[in-house]
Amino acid sequence: MANPTMTSKNEWSSGLFDCFSDASSCCLTIWCPCVTFGRIAEIVDEGGTTCCEGAAWYLLLLWLAPICAPLYSCGYRSKLRNQHSLESSPCNDCLVHFCCENCALCQEYRELQNRGFDMSVGWKGNVQKQTRGVAMAPTVEGGMKR
Repeated sequence: MANPTMTSKNEWSSGLFDCFSDASSCCLTIWCPCVTFGRIAEIVDEGGTTCCEGAAWYLLLLWLAPICAPLYSCGYRSKLRNQHSLESSPCNDCLVHFCCENCALCQEYRELQNRGFDMSVGWKGNVQKQTRGVAMAPTVEGGMKR
């Protein structure tokens, strides 16, 4: 009989080394990892950290003490895994970030996209899309219509 206190872990929707499966997030992460991290942090913190705040802290750590940036970002991987019951794969979060920082950021970014988040609009934009529930279409004039 299974232990009722144990929760099953879900697999990631893409692998750690599937970076090139989404060329746009891969390029963003290669050239601006702080933006990728900022977007992840905003979604994982449910708006408690803005993209700009997360990106600024990541960039500052990367500039002042490069070894601290993976420490900072691995904490968000742990939060993401806990929120979505994801397995610790292929190894623990800090080791993934220390060995493959860009690959880890790409995987987390893809995971959130695959779960329906539009990473470019942030937490509030995603909440508004969900609560609105009505698809907005662009008009010829450049505005939005229902």
